[in-house]
Amino acid sequence: MKNRSSPIHVRVSGPFALFTRPEMKVERVSYDLITPSAARGILEAVLWKPAMRWIIQKITVLKPIRFLAFKRNEVATKIPSDFVTWANRNGGARTFFADDDRQQRNAVILRDVEYVVEAVLELTDDAGPDENVAKFVEIFRRRVEKGQHFHQPYLGCREFPAAVELGDGSETPDAGLLGGENDLGWMLHDVEYEAGKPKGSRFFHAVMRDGRVEVPPWKEVDP
Repeated sequence: MKNRSSPIHVRVSGPFALFTRPEMKVERVSYDLITPSAARGILEAVLWKPAMRWIIQKITVLKPIRFLAFKRNEVATKIPSDFVTWANRNGGARTFFADDDRQQRNAVILRDVEYVVEAVLELTDDAGPDENVAKFVEIFRRRVEKGQHFHQPYLGCREFPAAVELGDGSETPDAGLLGGENDLGWMLHDVEYEAGKPKGSRFFHAVMRDGRVEVPPWKEVDP
């Protein structure tokens, strides 16, 4: 039985995006383009099941890479887990005042972005006998066409929503603006999990050639 689909092309766009570089400890600075893990997250927002996984193979940049710097308000800490536990046990919510925990941060984000994400859908060991690649591909295409998703797809941060539509693979970058070779340095490939918990991150040397970045297979990326 075939356990991997042919390449699927998805156009992703939005007015703003922020794919934070992990080496920036205080201020938020975006990578030059969407990371494979962020692209996977967008596809999973449309369709994800334990029986399948998304594998990102290529990212095509359709618009010039442009940055925008500004200050943004953020909550300094995460909601404590005991708040959630208390709410579940008592059927109510504990009060949390964001204004008492707010801070300002500088951010360097991307503006007016559009990408074509090339990915394949692969079955996992959890796939049942009645589950197959063609079925999942058809469900995914139908959900994209109808604008259905489990949660709003976003471009790195939840406040930057992403528009998602099907592509055909013929989309071409502007050769005058994105032609040639551009070394983007080390980029986050994805996060490795063990028993449902983050174990570590893997990075790859990203090179954009004529507006396209080839994403190496997970097994070829050094941990």
